[in-house]
Amino acid sequence: MDFQVVVLAGGASETLSPLVSKDVPKALLPVANRPLLSYSLDLLEASDLKDLIVVVEGQEAARLVGAWVSSAYLDRLRVEVVAVSEDLGSAGALRAISKRLTANDILVISGDLVTDVLPGAVAATHRRNGAAVTALLCSVPVSGPSDTASSSGKDKAKKPNRLNIVGLDKTKQFLLHIVSGTDVEKDVRVHKRKIQAVGQMEIRSDLMDAHLYAFKRTILQDVLEQKESYRSIRLEVLPYLVRSQLRSAAPIGNGTPVDESGNSAVLSSGNLQCLSQHRIIAPSAFKQDVLSRSHSGHRCCAYIATKNKYCHRLNSIQSYCDINRDVIGEASHLSGYSFSAQNNIIHPSSVLGSKTTIGPHCILAEGSQLGDKCSVKRSVIGRHCRIGSNVKIVNSVVMNHIVIEDGCHIQGSVVCNNVQLQERAVLKDCQIGAGYIVTAGSEHKAESLARK
Repeated sequence: MDFQVVVLAGGASETLSPLVSKDVPKALLPVANRPLLSYSLDLLEASDLKDLIVVVEGQEAARLVGAWVSSAYLDRLRVEVVAVSEDLGSAGALRAISKRLTANDILVISGDLVTDVLPGAVAATHRRNGAAVTALLCSVPVSGPSDTASSSGKDKAKKPNRLNIVGLDKTKQFLLHIVSGTDVEKDVRVHKRKIQAVGQMEIRSDLMDAHLYAFKRTILQDVLEQKESYRSIRLEVLPYLVRSQLRSAAPIGNGTPVDESGNSAVLSSGNLQCLSQHRIIAPSAFKQDVLSRSHSGHRCCAYIATKNKYCHRLNSIQSYCDINRDVIGEASHLSGYSFSAQNNIIHPSSVLGSKTTIGPHCILAEGSQLGDKCSVKRSVIGRHCRIGSNVKIVNSVVMNHIVIEDGCHIQGSVVCNNVQLQERAVLKDCQIGAGYIVTAGSEHKAESLARK
């Protein structure tokens, strides 16, 4: 399969501060005690896609990622790590390495995607349809604490992520319309020529763009060259290709409201509920031959993952917590670990004090020690942590080399490397940056604490 693979691994993401740092770029942020990037690389390896370009923002981040990849994937993958400038955006990063792209087709995957959808399936669909672009679409994930979380209140309930509006043909193979979640409050409008060309379109709001794309290389390079201002694949490159695929279709007849730009108004933002019911617009006879023999020379396709597939992007503090929760819970098959009969993982080198309990959906990594009468529920504890007695940890991520003294309570929080919690400190819904010292007896709720 003549595909070149590009993994957009990011750099130091502001949305993940204080979790990321100069020492821990986004790609190496631990998820269930594994670097985030490992989830994408393992997925590509499983699809026998082993020649990769990993694009990292910033020279130092690229050096760290390159050193880790060389160690972890020696003799497994052929990886070139390329540093690009920060803040280029996904399209800008592709533009910066465009001259390295030589294969007929390019597979682009976001390094923060955690999924069990095989990229090879998307690539095969793309090749079979001879598409200009094929986008992976997945069910919109929920966000928030698990149903069994101890936190309560309406704001703690699971919530769907922001919506996308997607238009599909009757066969659900062709992508006819896409609007990002940031624009769903506006009127949803579809070019009138699309309605006449395809005869029928299904509008859905239960799908998200997973940031995994297969592109025909020549078309991708043309767009990147001609649209120099484009920074985002999701917000600009993909919508542009979708809009332009039926340019040569004939105009629609009378009877459909048309705006001044030649678009036909489809649905006002005042009734998004209709979209969740897969509303059909222009229900005339379906014209399959129009897209199967695209007039404009390219067509845009969708690969829709089944609902039982896991698909989530780690692009916020909340999504970091969600994914850690899922990978040690309902999506534990993604972790790469074998869980015990108690549905947890306790490394043989770890030490547990008297009457200390490690509940289901927990991971305790090598070299960590817990004192007496500790309780750990639905949490990840990293390597070589020193935890005192009477400590409670619930729905949290505790990274590596952390000292937690007696009587501390940690709930719904993320604690980064080399943090020290002095005795009886209390954290609830907090993020603690690397190396921070939480003073004895202090209580913090919904705070982000980091060294200045």
